[in-house]
Amino acid sequence: MNLFEVVALIFGGVLVGFINTLAGGGSIISLSLLMYVMGLPANIANGTNRIAITLQTLVASGSFKKQKVLDWKKGLKLGIPSVLGSIIGAMIAVDIQEEIFEKAMAIIMIVMLAFIFYKPQLWLKGREELIEKKVSPFIMFIFFLIGIYGGFIHVGIGYLLLISIVLGAGYDLVKANAIKVFIVLMYVPFSLAVFIYNGQVNYLYGFVLAIGNIIGALIASRLSIKNGANFVRWVIVVVVIFTAANIFGLIDIKLLLSK
Repeated sequence: MNLFEVVALIFGGVLVGFINTLAGGGSIISLSLLMYVMGLPANIANGTNRIAITLQTLVASGSFKKQKVLDWKKGLKLGIPSVLGSIIGAMIAVDIQEEIFEKAMAIIMIVMLAFIFYKPQLWLKGREELIEKKVSPFIMFIFFLIGIYGGFIHVGIGYLLLISIVLGAGYDLVKANAIKVFIVLMYVPFSLAVFIYNGQVNYLYGFVLAIGNIIGALIASRLSIKNGANFVRWVIVVVVIFTAANIFGLIDIKLLLSK
């Protein structure tokens, strides 16, 4: 690994850690880096990325807990079905094809934009009556399905979790972000283990990328608390528009990163 590759992975990791902690979808950057700069096959890039995600979410969860915005008890209840689903998803993902990434992301971007711009107050304020309710079997099933997706691709998982936590559990965006990060921390090590078992992880690239992810996660976790839910919402809007532009061919992230 040369100096350019090290710098690219760390700098890209900072962006990914920041975006993933505040919103989601940052893994499109890290996966593009791993595939088109580092030359890894899609399935190995998918596994390698999870090293950085594991360490990123560990640091971010600790930061959110320290700042007293993480409801870890509710996160644990929602995370258990996600863990089970992620194992299934990862077992499918070992033979993933690159085209699946873009098709899944296109659907997620459209859904996410619709939720952001339709009744945005739903994203800014919590709903106490939902927060106090017990987790229903239906909600647990939803998080099981989300876990399958997260274990399978992971790209854009933050959007699915935020939609479900805000609208299904009643938390505002700041607290939902903290729970989202905690749930990802719960399931990613299990999906990572599946990729390790199948020999689809590059440890050197993964840990170098993780350096940047950790830095980005620390910055984002502090900014989200300081600036509140509306700030998080607009970060999500920018990320979604940028990612959607890539999917629909208005820009080409892969080309930019491969230069």
